[in-house]
Amino acid sequence: MAHSLTPTPAPAALARHMIRMRLALMRNSLRGDNATNLYAGVAFGLLLAVGTIAVAVLWPAYLPLTLAVWLSGWVFGPIFIGGGSEALRPEYFTMLPAPPGRIAAALLAGAFAGPVPAVNLVALLSLPVYGWRFGPAGVLIGLVAAVTTLVTMVMISRVIVALIGLFVRSRATATAVGVVTGTAIALCSNGWAPVAALGGTDTSAWFEVLFRVLPSGWGVAAIEGPWPLALAILAAGAGVIALLLAVWSSLLSRRVASAARGGVPARRGAPRPFPRTGGARVTAAKELRAWWRDLVRIQLLAVAFSFAIVMPVLLLAIGVWGMVPFAGLIAIVMAAAASANLYGSDGTALWLTLMTPGAERSDVRGRQLAWLLVVGPAAALLTLAGTLVSGQDWAWPWVLGLFPALLGGGAGLVVLLAVTSLVPGTDPHKRGGNPLSTGADETAETSLAWLVLIAVPSVALPTAGAILLDPWAGVATGLLTGVLSVWGLGAIACRRLEKRGIELLNLMKYGPAPEADKPTTADLPLVHRIGVTVCYTLAWLPLFPQGLVPMVMKIFGAGDPVWFLALHLPPVWQWPTIIFMIALGMLMYGYAILVPMRLSSSSTVEGGGTGRA
Repeated sequence: MAHSLTPTPAPAALARHMIRMRLALMRNSLRGDNATNLYAGVAFGLLLAVGTIAVAVLWPAYLPLTLAVWLSGWVFGPIFIGGGSEALRPEYFTMLPAPPGRIAAALLAGAFAGPVPAVNLVALLSLPVYGWRFGPAGVLIGLVAAVTTLVTMVMISRVIVALIGLFVRSRATATAVGVVTGTAIALCSNGWAPVAALGGTDTSAWFEVLFRVLPSGWGVAAIEGPWPLALAILAAGAGVIALLLAVWSSLLSRRVASAARGGVPARRGAPRPFPRTGGARVTAAKELRAWWRDLVRIQLLAVAFSFAIVMPVLLLAIGVWGMVPFAGLIAIVMAAAASANLYGSDGTALWLTLMTPGAERSDVRGRQLAWLLVVGPAAALLTLAGTLVSGQDWAWPWVLGLFPALLGGGAGLVVLLAVTSLVPGTDPHKRGGNPLSTGADETAETSLAWLVLIAVPSVALPTAGAILLDPWAGVATGLLTGVLSVWGLGAIACRRLEKRGIELLNLMKYGPAPEADKPTTADLPLVHRIGVTVCYTLAWLPLFPQGLVPMVMKIFGAGDPVWFLALHLPPVWQWPTIIFMIALGMLMYGYAILVPMRLSSSSTVEGGGTGRA
């Protein structure tokens, strides 16, 4: 009744309001490191966009493949970040006196109010550049195709986000999303192996057809075809956009109705391996229930194990079995990276621990025990099965030594970083229509995950050195390293939680306190700001794929050089190149970490001096 008495806003006015709200949210978030990350991301995206235009000019045959890469970013981006980031949630507009289709169209207009679609549009200008080869008509078709392709890509991304938010309501669907995500990441890492295995077959024609059938290739097909075919392709693109808009509108309506009914139902039947008495055991039992019930944790665990399985399996396409025994070790490292924000994912539930005298130590130890029980047995089974199936007898000392070192290092580091580098998130019962979105800062969580991916293998470096000297002595070193890591890093986390627990709770409840004088990366000189961003973005390239991976291949005698630079050089230059690449990657990470720390310390000293004066 209220809706009938309230005037329905015009579509154009509603779209303008959505765009203004989206721009206001983005403008208010451009402070400090957020602004630096956005500017750096836009600059990097523009470089890729200019590169796409260069492909259209210099290597036009590869333009459909390049545009397919942009499409894959819109398709897999929402999956990689747990269902996508929604600045304007549909639940906010349920009381508007407008039909779902009009609200969906307005939300779509708001989705274009940002830097990512603008950068993608620059990349799609490669279509009229490519059309110049076919005369003025080709340029005109390319311009129209650029707009329709951009709208199609954004709509596909929005539909994927809506599907994840609506249908990921059970453990099975959360696991499925995690498996897809882990598989996609593994394909980005080792997807070259199946392609290399198919290199001897005539697959180029098949790939050309595939990349033109994808929505990203319709513009190229329209430019190349005759007028009737071009008009038909453009009309089909407009029809697909209308269909996607209708699907999205329907999904948003169902999502809002689902949220109004209460969202994700409570889950029962969680495992109870511990009695109800005993401090650490009670926390471990609670944590096991969380791992069993929390869809975010289930999805992240599925990502870790699916990546660990698929990445070595892809190398089997070229006959490389050397990574199969290490699948379980990869799963440990990935699971640790996925678990690094344990307290942040729980929201403000920490107050229950802080209100119980002396419960901090039991809470930390219980979380460690639960993590070991969740990750350890599955990783051990994967390690033993991979080593036995692969038949790589040389790998036994390595897996037996590195397994306890990595497992103990992971169990220690996840609780330590959880209390020292906490990223605030939304309480689980307030996550809104998307159960896989924690509401935490995605950039901060990604940085924390990368830190764990570096820190956990670093804990096992002494074990690796001991194995090189004496294989079976390395097993004892691994056991000792794992036990000391669990005990020592956990003890530090306990003391930190006891001393700073109230501050952590306030951080989770209210977010970071505003500090006007606190220096950030944005306060660095422009040269250092660019250097820090470039180093954080590119340091992994020389360190991992061009340094550590060829080092392992040299040690174990893998003969296929694939795309590793050092293995293509004469033998006398291979080790120096590997050492140089590892040193370069570590220096880049050191620069990116130490320069902001130096800024912070110098600012503190100056502030202290001013205060004393």
